[in-house]
Amino acid sequence: MLRSLRRRRIQDADERLAWLLVIATIPAGLTGLAFEHQLRTVFAKPFAAACFLAVNGAILLAGERVRRRAEVRELARARDRATDAGDGGTQRNPASAAGSSGALDTLAGREALGIGVAQVLALLAGISRSGITMVAGLVRGLDHDDAARFAFLLATPIILAAGVYKLPDLLGHNGNGIRGQVVVGSLVAAAAAYVSVRFLVRYFTSRDLTPFGVYCLLLGLALAIHFG
Repeated sequence: MLRSLRRRRIQDADERLAWLLVIATIPAGLTGLAFEHQLRTVFAKPFAAACFLAVNGAILLAGERVRRRAEVRELARARDRATDAGDGGTQRNPASAAGSSGALDTLAGREALGIGVAQVLALLAGISRSGITMVAGLVRGLDHDDAARFAFLLATPIILAAGVYKLPDLLGHNGNGIRGQVVVGSLVAAAAAYVSVRFLVRYFTSRDLTPFGVYCLLLGLALAIHFG
């Protein structure tokens, strides 16, 4: 992204992907800023989170069903043909951060925005950010591998922005007595995220979201009954 800003033009696939991630981040960023208090105080309750977890499972399972529809499969084939025909004037860096098969090069700005709109739902406790954005990618004809790569890359700006937004609270009086715990928790979370993403990127080269959908649906229903 910084390279493209210096040149004032997009020259390769990585630079284009960076701007797609910016576009996809805007909806959740604006919604989070506008409704952060309401989302935290109204919806971040055990019963509500359990219900949204069940909804999340249903969305993952529904996404797998929609992906198998003829129109989505034809869209996926069209992406494959576009990828095979050429790179559309952009050059792919062999050491690309995305590491995709090239299908992400065919993702349009409006489609990235649609995935970003789906990410807004992840502001509700219980909705998986990566799961919901993967489903949005799948129904636009991406395969599981590319949908997962875009979803995981999309996590970076929104999680970074949320951390920066809350940093003044941590450095102020609200952070008294907990800063050490926050540092340790952040390091553990970073390590867990790294291991998880490495595993899931490999997992989605040959498998789908069905096990996660079943898990979220059943656990969400059980917890909703427990907290209800």
